[in-house]
Formats: sequence, C-alpha cells, structure tokens
Amino acid sequence: MAFSERVSRLKSSLIREILAAAQRPEVMSFAGGLPAEAMLPKVEWVAMPLSMGQYGMSEGEPALREALAAQARSLGLACEASQVLVVSGSQQTLDLAAKLHIDVGTQVMLEAPTYLAALQIFQLFGADCITVPLEADGPDLKQLRVRLEQYRPAFIYLIPTFQNPSAVRYSEAKRDAVAALLDEFGVTLIEDEPYRELTFDGGSATPIVSRLKKTSWIYTGTVSKTLLPGLRVGYLIASPDLFPHLLRLKQSADLHTNRIGQWQALQWIGTEQYQSHLSELRDFYRDRRDRFQTALLTHFSDIAHWNVPQGGLFFWLTLKQPLDTRTLLDAALAADVAFMPGEPFFPEPDKHPGHLRLNFSHIDPARLDEGLRRLAGVVREALAEKAA
Repeated sequence: MAFSERVSRLKSSLIREILAAAQRPEVMSFAGGLPAEAMLPKVEWVAMPLSMGQYGMSEGEPALREALAAQARSLGLACEASQVLVVSGSQQTLDLAAKLHIDVGTQVMLEAPTYLAALQIFQLFGADCITVPLEADGPDLKQLRVRLEQYRPAFIYLIPTFQNPSAVRYSEAKRDAVAALLDEFGVTLIEDEPYRELTFDGGSATPIVSRLKKTSWIYTGTVSKTLLPGLRVGYLIASPDLFPHLLRLKQSADLHTNRIGQWQALQWIGTEQYQSHLSELRDFYRDRRDRFQTALLTHFSDIAHWNVPQGGLFFWLTLKQPLDTRTLLDAALAADVAFMPGEPFFPEPDKHPGHLRLNFSHIDPARLDEGLRRLAGVVREALAEKAA
C-alpha cells in the first residue's frame, strides 16, 4: 500500500482500546477521563438561529471569540479576540501545533509523565521527545535548565494546572521560573489547560503564557471537561507571530469548527449560569475525590503511594514495588475492572514501570469500593508472582 512514511509511526490509542474493552456494563472503569454524566448540563436548541447550519468563519464565531478572549483576560492573559481560534476540541490545537513545528527529528520538550494523546501526535510527526521530570509543584528546574542548554527544542508542551496524568499543579514560583527560562532560551510554549476550572481548594494561578515577555506561545483550553465533551469545542489563543500560520493550517484541516457546538458553548461562556454550573461541578467532583481517597486508603495504602489531587479528574499512583502495569490489563478486565497503565505516559515507557492513572469522576460511588478492592487484588497477585 502507498502509505505515507509517517504511518509507520502511527500508534493506536491504548486508552481508547481499554475504553472499548470496558463497554460491558458490569465493568467498573477507572480508565478514561470521562465527566460524570449526571453533571452534563441540559442544553436547549429552540433559540438557535437557522443560520448556524451554514458554513462559518475558519476563526470561529465572532461572539464566542470575544467571550473566550474576555475569559482569558480575566486570568491575566493580555490578548484580543483576533488571537483566538476556535478548534474541534483542544486536541486539534496539538495537531495544528505539530504540523506547524515538527519535521522528522525535530526536538520537542515535554513533562514526564505527559498527556498520552499529545505524545501520540508529536511522535506521529516524527518528533524527538525530550522530557523533564515533574516534582510535586512543577518541573525540576535544574533539569529543565540543563536540557534547555543541551537541546534546542522547537517548543515545550506543559499542562501546569492539574496535569494529566499526575494531577500536579505548578506553584507560583515554578511558573515564574519556567517563564523566565523560556524567555532566556527563546523556546515557544504550548500551555494546555483543560482542567483549570476543576479546582477543589479554591486555589488558582495565572497562566505561564501571561508571564512571558519575549518568546512565542500557544494557550489552549476546552469546554469538554466543564460542559459537554460531545460538542467538540475547544480554543487556542496564540501570540501574533504564530496565529496566522495556525489559522491557515486550520483552514486546510476542516474549514471551521462546527457552528452548532460553538453556539451552545456561547450560551454558557461568561454567564452567571456558567459560574453556577462550575460551582456545582466542583462540589460534585470534590465529593467524588474524597470518597475515592477513602477507598484508596483502604485498599492501596500498603502497595502504592500518591498525592491527593487538588483538582482535575485523576489520581496518579506509584507502586512501592514497581512492575509493568500494562501486564495487569487482561487480569483486571477479567475481574471486571479497568484502569489506565502509567507507562504509556512516558516517551520511553519501558523505563518507567509501576504507575497507574485512576479516574475518580465517572464511576458510580456505589461501585467504587468494590472496584478498587478488585483492582488492588489484581496488583497484589502480580506482585506476589513477581516475588516468587
């Protein structure tokens, strides 16, 4: 078959495969980052103008771009609506950025661990993925400087607020330091913030891009975690030197993001109704986080350690005795439980055994304790076999 060279680097999505395998109703799944269906807001269609069914602007609906720019300014990001591009979920931002920056062998810098789908996209385009280890409050700054001195990455991709998968939230000091280093070395920042609004302790911090003084940047977000993932509406805001290129790449990809989804998002963004919804969402997920923590202490405290997430949708567990958690998938599914192994969140998965990402937002609390009991049993059995 006359496929492109890059198809040889195309990897299937392990999380999508796990979700497909976990479709049986009896399976208790901690695998996907799925919002709770009970918290998906009801939407109305009656007032939607008929014109929304027509072709639209590649940049996105003007009113939505204005609302997104205003929201970004409230976070401390100086920008105008002319810098906002509405995309088909923030995943498209990563695809456009990869097309803009990556040739085979291009060096890019990532957190370790990092978002699985971002890693998949960057590797598809042939990137040489360089990583910086994460600490409890952000990247290891000494290692970041060493790598910036040693390499010249086209960009660095960061998720500083409730990172997926680790749930790390960068401290103010780390955000300032990262911005200063990127300005010093002239490295473009792609800052991904899908979980910013899901904070459980009231804490917040201005985006890193708002602290940059010289270097180029892309800031991206989505309504998938706060409204409806099925809308497939995300956005990027870019420095003026990058925006025209990203717009042309968007035009070559899909002409424009679906206008019906954009119209629905516009009914919420910037409204009191949206703020009320976010408050309810935080309370709901905080309760689920707390119940999950209690169950983890019961079933996992002797075999793993973790930090309690202050926001987002995940717990990141590190086994006290490392093993390749990918080898546990079949046994877990046989026990009617699903989880996400941690190894694929690293560019070199075989060098990072012993992590599990567990989602706490979606599973029914009534099934939570039994699900974690079964999963812990699978882990213990594998550890015992390894020690034998």
